[in-house]
Amino acid sequence: MSTAVKLASFVKTCWKLNLAGAMEFRFSFLITAGTMIINNAVWVFFWWLYFNRFQTVNGWGLNDVMLMWAISAGAFGLVSVFFGNALRLPSLIATGQLDAYLTQPKPILLHVLISRMSVSAIGDLTFAFLIYFWKGDVSLAGGAKFLLALLIGAMIFLGMALLLGTFAFYLGNTEGMSSMLFDSIVTFTVYPTDIFKGLGKALLFTLIPAGFISSMPIKLLRPAVDTPFLIAALAFSFALVLFALWFFHRGLRRYTSGNMTGMRM
Repeated sequence: MSTAVKLASFVKTCWKLNLAGAMEFRFSFLITAGTMIINNAVWVFFWWLYFNRFQTVNGWGLNDVMLMWAISAGAFGLVSVFFGNALRLPSLIATGQLDAYLTQPKPILLHVLISRMSVSAIGDLTFAFLIYFWKGDVSLAGGAKFLLALLIGAMIFLGMALLLGTFAFYLGNTEGMSSMLFDSIVTFTVYPTDIFKGLGKALLFTLIPAGFISSMPIKLLRPAVDTPFLIAALAFSFALVLFALWFFHRGLRRYTSGNMTGMRM
């Protein structure tokens, strides 16, 4: 069996065990995931009230905003479900909890990321597909574009989570700072990009790359795809993830063991 096949099997096993652990307490699982669906739906309801009075906002309609929420929630859900430790990196690094992973014959960062699943994020992912099947283009081409939008969004969220988390190698416990900065990025992904102008809009496509995610409904999901935007979004998301991987492994050289004893798969 090749190394790639063994690694894929390992990842699949981790995800299965994470899901089994989440499903162990069915009622708690349903309540947690269901609450997140309701939370997202409440925000969409407020936008519905707004668009009942104003039909468009700089060319954005209600369907565009609903799909924007679907992409943001779905991309965040993908990262939190399949790479659940991405947002916990600062705490894991600062408290020496990487020790248990360093002794395993698996890629360290991958092993860390897939070792946890966020139950509430399953609600985010479910919400995304509910909105898509309700308001999106459910054709083959429409489905492919929606999945591509989720992938790009997930890569941007993952890349930013890794970058912010890696600062813990240099600055100590940056959990509060990382959480605040990441939450600000998530917040800007659920506002139409065109309401921002000048420097604010420039920041949304650079330091706070939420603009690539929030622009998806009008740049990618509409019948006429904005090809230059799509190329830029793909290039940025791939470059961000690659740089984040490099930054993490460079920071790992500064890691100080917490002398913790633990066992992993």
